[in-house]
Parts: sequence; structure tokens; C-alpha cells
Amino acid sequence: MLPENPISAAAESGDGLRRFARHLSLPDFGAAGQAKLRRSRVLCIGAGGLGSPVLLYLAAAGVGAIRIVDDDTVDVTNLQRQVIYTTADIGKPKATAAAERIRALYPEIQAEAKTTRFTAANAMELAAGCDLIIDGCDNFSTRYLSSDTAVLLGIPNIYGSVFRYEGQASVFAPSLGGPCYRCLFPSPPEPGTVPTCAEGGVLGVLPGLIGVIQAAEAIKILSGTGTPLTGRMLHVDTRTMQFRELKLRRDPHCPACGEAPTIKGPVDPVFTCALPDRPDYVTAAQLEDQLRTASPSRCILDIREPWEHMLTPWPFSTLAIPFRDLSARQGEIPGDASEIIVVCSIGERSADAALFLREAGYLSVKHLKNGIQDMVP
Repeated sequence: MLPENPISAAAESGDGLRRFARHLSLPDFGAAGQAKLRRSRVLCIGAGGLGSPVLLYLAAAGVGAIRIVDDDTVDVTNLQRQVIYTTADIGKPKATAAAERIRALYPEIQAEAKTTRFTAANAMELAAGCDLIIDGCDNFSTRYLSSDTAVLLGIPNIYGSVFRYEGQASVFAPSLGGPCYRCLFPSPPEPGTVPTCAEGGVLGVLPGLIGVIQAAEAIKILSGTGTPLTGRMLHVDTRTMQFRELKLRRDPHCPACGEAPTIKGPVDPVFTCALPDRPDYVTAAQLEDQLRTASPSRCILDIREPWEHMLTPWPFSTLAIPFRDLSARQGEIPGDASEIIVVCSIGERSADAALFLREAGYLSVKHLKNGIQDMVP
């Protein structure tokens, strides 16, 4: 559990009062609302694009204790949107670097870094003693688990997600009369049907926009101010900057929060964002062995986008056709190729492309498992 967080002398001092002066002067917030924030404990799952603004604004607002759960390290590609980090943080554990940053912002905060993955085995322990959960994750398995854990503990789960130019946010809280995540999506989508942000991209400012909404909802709930996004989903498209509000209903047959729930404890959903292994793949080691022997009839088809070639040059491609153009340009693939090996960045699009080509009549088609990331230092 998070340690006790007594109201410190520093927080009650003149400096502490000045820090939160703009909150103290707010109608219906004032000293009472600020004191509630100071006594609050939050679990933030994920310290990435969504977690960055959430952590910064909750710390700046004076939330007393935050536990940060993230098993990833800072990479240079994160800096386009994960604004809690700097270039000097590259290679550091995200949870540790994020905790250091919010302590620098608000020294009175109790920031606890957990450099582990949120799983069914540790979910209840990590969420113990917390007033709410912030869902800042980037995969479906953790998203379902965070919602289920919140339902089991009777606390709100503040949800946010982003993809390309669009994002959405809501407060899943059966304890407040609203639905949970499973009321909307009883089961995860089929593997491979939803691209990852690494494959599909994300506008850098979008996680900041959604994360700030999540932080605002957390502050409202913790301070007892305003009306939360319970039973509502806020959707934004940054290309047009249009916001839409969707009404959400609680499902009486929901396995997590329905009238006869079947989920009695945290369970890791049987789901992965990666495509299952198929017989039509080669590993990086196998392809490296093949490349040592020249074969003019072998076609290595690179289906990455042009910007990906600039980001990660790879000299072994025979032919480059972006995946989105493959149907229209498949005639460019040599008809006499003895073997076609399809490659992409991480091995998801290439698997779909291999299936497409096989269905189109190409007999010997394989894809590079895990993509060229396994072959580039």
C-alpha cells in the first residue's frame, strides 16, 4: 500500500497556500477541495503519451500520492508526445523518470515508481489504497484488467485512448452509477484487426489533449467538484477539432459489473495485440542466413511507408510497395519469383500482406516475423 500521507507543515505553510492560491479562490473548490486532493491516492497505469500530462497536472494540482506503473524505458521516439521526459531521460525506466519529474514539480508529493507490468497477479496489490485508477495504457489486455480491478475495488477508472488523429475519454465507474469498460466492449477485438500506434501513428499533441481531460476528471472526482464523465464518452477528431459526446449505458448482463457478475477477481485477458504465429514466416536469423546466398529469383517485398524507410534504412529490399498500395500495384511483383518474403517494421502488416498475396495466387509467400526491428541494430 502507499504510505500514509499526513498533511505536512510545508503544505500548510504560506508557500503551500500560495502554490494553490488559484484553487483556493475557486467557488465550490477552495480549501476543502484542496485538502481532499492532498489526501488522495492515485494509481496511474502507463507513463507514456497519456500518462505524461496526467502525472504533470495531478502533481501540479497537489494530489498527495501517486503510484506509477510502467515496465518500459524512455526511447527517442517517445519524445514527440511524452512530454514528461527529456532527451537526457532516454534509456531510463519511464516510471522512475516520471516519478523524479513530478517530485521536482511538487516536492510534497509521494511518488512511487513501479517498473513492472500491470498483471492479474499484482493488480489488487498495486491498486490497494488508491481512490481511483488512471488508464493510460496502450494495449487491450491492460485496459480490460484496469477496468476489472476498479470494479472489484469499487473505485472509478478514468479511461483515455488515442489513435492517429482521434481520441476519446470517459469515466468508467459502476460505483457512481455508470458503466464499466466491459459494458461497451464485452470482449477484445480479434488480434490484428486494430493497428498499434507504432503502425498507425499518432499526432503528438493528441495524447496531451486526452490526458489533460483525464486529469481534469480525476481532479473533479477527488475534490468532489463538478460532474464527471460517467455514462458519457467524449470523442475528439483533431483534424476538424470537433468534439462529440456519446451516451453510454450500463449492461445488466456485464460479466464484470452486471446483476450476476462472473468475474470475481483480476484475470489477464487471453489476448495479444500481436498476430499469432503462422506457418508462413521466417525469423530474422533465417532471413540473415538466406541473404548470405544470392538468389536472383527471390523477391524481398518491403511494404513500409516512405517515411519509415528514411527512419530505418534497410538495404536488402528487392521491391518497395507501401501496404496501402499493394492491391493496385501487385502486378509489379515478379511473376517468376521463386519465393516472396514480405517485410515491415514489426511484422504485423507483413503478415496481412502475405495472406493477401497468397489469396491472390502467389504460391510461395512468407513474411518476416517481428519485422526488420529484429535485424537492425
